Amino acid sequence: MLHEVNFKSFNERDTVYGWIYVPAAKPKGIVQIIHGFGEHSRRYLHMIVKFIDAGYIVAADDHVGHGKTALKNNTWGDWGDKGVHTMMEDEHTLTNLVKEKYPNLPYFLFGHSMGSMIARDYIAKYGNELNGVTLCGTCGVFRHAEEGAATLKKLIDEGKGKEADPNITGSLMGWMCEYCGEVKIGNEWICADPYVQQDHAADPFDAFTKPVNNQSMYDFTQMMSVILGTQWAEKVPTSLPIYNIAGDMDPVGEYGEGVYQVSNWLRATGHKVRTKLYSGYRHEIHNYAAIKDEVEAGIIAFMDENL
Repeated sequence: MLHEVNFKSFNERDTVYGWIYVPAAKPKGIVQIIHGFGEHSRRYLHMIVKFIDAGYIVAADDHVGHGKTALKNNTWGDWGDKGVHTMMEDEHTLTNLVKEKYPNLPYFLFGHSMGSMIARDYIAKYGNELNGVTLCGTCGVFRHAEEGAATLKKLIDEGKGKEADPNITGSLMGWMCEYCGEVKIGNEWICADPYVQQDHAADPFDAFTKPVNNQSMYDFTQMMSVILGTQWAEKVPTSLPIYNIAGDMDPVGEYGEGVYQVSNWLRATGHKVRTKLYSGYRHEIHNYAAIKDEVEAGIIAFMDENL
């Protein structure tokens, strides 16, 4: 069964569009997928099917400024004016909507890339409502985020918040192909598979190649700033199981160093966290043909252990 749902965004402007995928069997739990920067939730169909087959209801939406939500609201690259917690609060609204339809089931989050940042913000406020969270392709201290935030704040103060400058996005994230060899598209850092790169670049629901306005890019940098250090980790319930996974050639996680930074912040504050790096793989470990089944099986095993 498939439900298409929509709800009012925390930004008080947009309608967020989402989906609830229900297995044709008695469900044992629910997992909410939180997608990354510039993409959309249907890029996770392989994972969604695996989770359904494992007995989980799957919920996912397209963030403000992204995917169907952006298309319907005519807001590509514009996340609204309500600040850094907008997407996190939208994800919590989706959680409540799903729980109303399917109450009394264990509830998990899976967040990839920016989705992992949103998930980290979420668990600092609502972690006691969950049975576990998987962070995939997350970052520690993100390179150039502080300098990028200062540049963007200056532009916003000059009244240019709704303008978009692709050069700023380039300065913030353009370095991520540094170990990718020949660069033809600019997204090679996501996955070494050229077919994944081409699919990502040509996807009509993918806003990655569309300009994000200065206000939204600033909110992106602030999204990173609110999930740093033990001061963030102390807000997360120590009873919440956490599974932290990434490729060790992922620049977002500084090739493993940033991933372990996050795990160490959590360990230092008394949390249960399991960390797994996939050697030789870049950002989207769930899109590599060689390991995606293994990655998904690991997430399912983690959820099964914490039902």
